[in-house]
Amino acid sequence: MSFQDDIPVLIAQSGTLRGQRWNLLGPELRIGRDGQCDIVVSDKTVSRRHARLFREGDHWFLENSSKNGTHVNDVLIKDVTMLQDNDTITIATAIKLVFVGSDATVPLVLDPSPNLGKLKIDADARRVWIGKTEIDPPLSLPQYRLVSLLHEKSGHVCTREEVVNAVWPDAMGVGVSEQSIDALVRRVRDRLSEYDENHQFIVTVRGHGFRLDNPLV
Repeated sequence: MSFQDDIPVLIAQSGTLRGQRWNLLGPELRIGRDGQCDIVVSDKTVSRRHARLFREGDHWFLENSSKNGTHVNDVLIKDVTMLQDNDTITIATAIKLVFVGSDATVPLVLDPSPNLGKLKIDADARRVWIGKTEIDPPLSLPQYRLVSLLHEKSGHVCTREEVVNAVWPDAMGVGVSEQSIDALVRRVRDRLSEYDENHQFIVTVRGHGFRLDNPLV
């Protein structure tokens, strides 16, 4: 593999930097809130020097430097991990990046639509697909509202309050229990797993809320 001929790329899938891309030309790239970082993420959950990508030989590695957490494919990394093509990197709860290896084809345009992912929604008809298969029977109204909220946010973390507002708009004065929210999330996960048992679309971000992990297709 030649890094002179083929250059790995990072592409932002979510957050305020969505759609931006960075060619990995140098020996390292730093991510954080500090203005001196190569990728500056202005979010309070991101540390000043949150994570670092660096090259050793023909491979790229990711090093976490923050207590707020860095995930690769939704797995919290403790120190250093080697990156593979199409790995997803999540920085705290602020941004998701895709690592495109040097031997892969980089898309010329990143579609800003959430329907770029495997889970797709027809909002007008309230229909949901996993890949090319429509979920049938359809999701219940609360289930659809939850999926629609997370899908619309496109990788951002939705708080429990946002979930209540979207799913139970008439219950604000009464209140919705934590158990009711967790039960709904479990039911939706079960329904989605019927169509893709190898991927968990709804990720719980402890202390923050939920987000949709919608892989590219």
